[in-house]
Amino acid sequence: MTNFILYDDAAIRPHLLPFTFTRPVSEVRCGIMTLTEKWVHYLGTTPSFLTEPYLQYKFPLITTHDNTFLNGAVCATVAIANAVEKLQEGQVLVDSSGITIAYRSPFEVVQPQTELSVISFPEPITVIQHIWDIFVENGAQINADFAAITHQRTSQPLADPHTHCYAPERIFIEEGSSVRAAILNAENGPIYIGKNATICEGSVVMGPFSLGESATVNWGAKMRMNTTIGPHCKVGGEISNSVLFSYSNKGHDGFLGNSVLGEWCNLGANCNNSNLKNDYTNVKLYSYATHTLEDTGRLFCGLFMGDYTKAGISTMFNTGTVVGVNANVFGAGFQSKHIPSFSWGGAAEGTTEYRLEKAIQVAYETVSRRNVPFGEIEQDILRSIFEQTRVRS
Repeated sequence: MTNFILYDDAAIRPHLLPFTFTRPVSEVRCGIMTLTEKWVHYLGTTPSFLTEPYLQYKFPLITTHDNTFLNGAVCATVAIANAVEKLQEGQVLVDSSGITIAYRSPFEVVQPQTELSVISFPEPITVIQHIWDIFVENGAQINADFAAITHQRTSQPLADPHTHCYAPERIFIEEGSSVRAAILNAENGPIYIGKNATICEGSVVMGPFSLGESATVNWGAKMRMNTTIGPHCKVGGEISNSVLFSYSNKGHDGFLGNSVLGEWCNLGANCNNSNLKNDYTNVKLYSYATHTLEDTGRLFCGLFMGDYTKAGISTMFNTGTVVGVNANVFGAGFQSKHIPSFSWGGAAEGTTEYRLEKAIQVAYETVSRRNVPFGEIEQDILRSIFEQTRVRS
């Protein structure tokens, strides 16, 4: 049996920073599952990772004499998995736009489409190539993941008599979850409520929507369409077409729209972001690939925040803001459109470099209070990112 390896496409990974500073490309969440979890679901086996050297200790690589390398940016489907499993050694699977989906080889191949025999995949595929693709594709991926996860399964019953459901047949509740006095509207898309998740009183939830395992929607929250709240997140206020990976908090009032938050982020009370410019022109985002502002081609585009970053109360983020890893952002007025990793401060007060050992200590406290390990491997990853981004963020 072939050995599966998820690899970071070198042409795509820089465009998914700051999220890929701290994880392989396939560990990005879009829909209910991460891209890794989609491959696991459809292949029925757990791949290893081929990623940046400083990440490889946390995400190990396992090789054999027969390996199938999977593009970590591709959203797997049944059809893709079937085509991948049919690959022979020396073949590469390519979609109609020229994206490498997978190739089978005893070793890594730098240019698989020129060095191997090309097999065409005729169906359209979804590839997460830019950070805004994460929220743009999220609604469709919730639908796809919902169908995959709930196939031939029965939802837990909704016991609360004070919760009103629209299109209840499109609502799936996992074991141990709690929903109290809420409105769940799945008429425009499914609602998935993960294991041991909680939706509190007075909340309004519109599908497509996903609430991960042990995540919480606080009292009176408004969860709008195409939103994913990842495992162990705590959210409140109003969230629209956004993705929170896991263990991140936006627990209070305030608006978050067309945005992506990594892991271990925290937005203080009354934090808000703009997702639409007053002149209705396309939003431009800072690109780590080019170190310039890049036209997204989109009218709606909000906040993109790397892992371990925190924002103080009433922080305002401008349309199309990119914040790096482990920053501490606070202060009056709209923040800069790009806030580098390990920044301390804000636009009004000015920013300085976040002292590395202090930043690591705060990250340790943040993670440890949730009883999650944070050891030398995680600390070394942050040290590596600090050095990478210190000169040019």
